[in-house]
Amino acid sequence: MKKHYAAVLFDLLTGLIDSWTVWNRVAGDEVKGRCWRDEYLKLTYGCGEYQPYESLVRLAAARAGLPEALAKDLGAAWETLEPWDDAPGVLERLARTHRLGVVSNCSQRLGRLAARRVGVEFDVIVTAERAGYYKPHPAPYKMAMDELNLQPGVVLFVAGSAFDLVGTARVGLDTYWHNRVGLKRPEGAPPPLREARSLEELFFEY
Repeated sequence: MKKHYAAVLFDLLTGLIDSWTVWNRVAGDEVKGRCWRDEYLKLTYGCGEYQPYESLVRLAAARAGLPEALAKDLGAAWETLEPWDDAPGVLERLARTHRLGVVSNCSQRLGRLAARRVGVEFDVIVTAERAGYYKPHPAPYKMAMDELNLQPGVVLFVAGSAFDLVGTARVGLDTYWHNRVGLKRPEGAPPPLREARSLEELFFEY
């Protein structure tokens, strides 16, 4: 990692946490879970101004042909979220030299619950609810940088979703895409500084 970065911000629910497994389990299988998650991503990344997260999850379930009641089951399963296997060690190492934060497209309550599952203390926790907008609107990223009192040039963003590449480009953040599950980059999304299926490659020079 370039030495000039003073802080690293993470997409919480895909960059640091394996939320895919929880969605799939609640939905019943991977195919249903992926379909539900895809509908949810379309809604959150398309609506801009914050709408209740749980309502969007319910609507996404309906659009995926699943029972809306699964949204409540997903919230109940939040306590079972687990970080990616390499996340704790990477964060522990980064914390020695960098300030750390998360920027997440969810409610304040669920964002704080998920952040606790990672097992480290973050300097900032920004959710779509607190920022008033869903990513890739610039507001959540800007709020995190404002609370760190840092400019974009000294902050690295670690994306889990490719849609973050659109938002971070708007605010001038260098972006490492932790593409753990092999997603395709959306048409029109700018390329990341680096793309990898592991967080360990954060420590490569690039």
